[in-house]
Amino acid sequence: KIIKYNSRLKELAKKLRKQGILSEVLLWNELKGRQFLGFDFHRQKPIDDYIVDFYCAELDLVIEIDGSSHNEKIEDDLERQRRLEELDLHVLRYLDEDVKRNLEGVLNLLEEWVKEHTPSRTSSGPPLSRGECL
Repeated sequence: KIIKYNSRLKELAKKLRKQGILSEVLLWNELKGRQFLGFDFHRQKPIDDYIVDFYCAELDLVIEIDGSSHNEKIEDDLERQRRLEELDLHVLRYLDEDVKRNLEGVLNLLEEWVKEHTPSRTSSGPPLSRGECL
């Protein structure tokens, strides 16, 4: 699957990664380096004309963390989600407060979603490394 990449967003994405919003850092610490069920996640990933909080190509999954600023951007968020879904991406949204106060619960919900959407892969253990065969 080819996903359009807006190169103009590269520097902004880098800046956002450096800003380090607490809830994003907390979740990133659990997702980075294939720690989460062996999947490769990226943080502040430019996709189409947006920068998504987290992205996993293997799962066609976008994870967004919504802080209080999203209360005023409901229509924009709906349009953004619609466009991402048009790219055949799944979008999961978690509240900033939930990530900060109940990270384990968020991770449990995410794990349930992954298992539901990748039953053959998650039941057989971690993914194969590049070049590795069954």
